[in-house]
Amino acid sequence: MTAAHCVDSQRTFRVVVGDHNLSQNDGTEQYVSVQKIVVHPNWNKNNVAAGYDIALLRLAQSVTLNSYIQLGVLPQEGTTLANNTPCYITGWGRTKTNGQLSQTLQQAYLPSVDYSICSSASYWGSTVKRTMVCAGGDGIRSGCQGDSGGPLHCLVNGQYAVHGVTSFVSSLGCNVSKKPTVFTRVSAYISWMNNVIASN
Repeated sequence: MTAAHCVDSQRTFRVVVGDHNLSQNDGTEQYVSVQKIVVHPNWNKNNVAAGYDIALLRLAQSVTLNSYIQLGVLPQEGTTLANNTPCYITGWGRTKTNGQLSQTLQQAYLPSVDYSICSSASYWGSTVKRTMVCAGGDGIRSGCQGDSGGPLHCLVNGQYAVHGVTSFVSSLGCNVSKKPTVFTRVSAYISWMNNVIASN
């Protein structure tokens, strides 16, 4: 599972699992080619704010699960996060606006911001849809370019699940106050994913 905008170009992709430091061999990586990419049919690369920024990758073969490589848990269909739910973003993206990409996997605590707040005029306004999740917005910690397509893990009922796929940040910069990082809301696409998996 990734963001549509990460895979809507005519490139050949591969998936690496178990990686931590991109500039060295950690000895824990597994490399898998991608058999098929299914981008959401409503995705429009000229209008990220419309939503549907989600895609599924079918791997050419299974990966081996171990202490470095585990499956993410998907939320129940339709789940929305209460305001200030504890969430964590992870990625190798820029560590600040116009900064360097990170060589080692970074993690940041980004509590969720519910739709009523995030869609208010002083935040994102109508740019944010109900099919999105907002998290962060403290002006310090955020996602940034290079984090797209990665997960937002949130703690609900004692279990961490992937509630978001990193989608976009403000054009003003990554860590802008009251411009939380915006994620595709995974729970809005569970039935679409099930249909894709069943028919592919």
